[in-house]
Amino acid sequence: MSRRPAHLPARPTWRCRACGIAWPCSPAKLRLLAEYRNDRAALLAHLTAVGAEAAVDLGVSASPAGLRERFTGWASAR
Repeated sequence: MSRRPAHLPARPTWRCRACGIAWPCSPAKLRLLAEYRNDRAALLAHLTAVGAEAAVDLGVSASPAGLRERFTGWASAR
């Protein structure tokens, strides 16, 4: 039986290794929310850090506002 790859980012494209869409994909978001369920500030710090790494990898092909929404906008307290 083969295992499916985890919903983790493939660098430098920052697409999901499992489903191929922009990371964090929906399954990755659900996993992150569960993992950080008791510490939203730590989740946002983690997402800010990986978003900064993605900005370097993606360079001018991604807008800062788009990256902010992609990496932290969905996880911010509403």
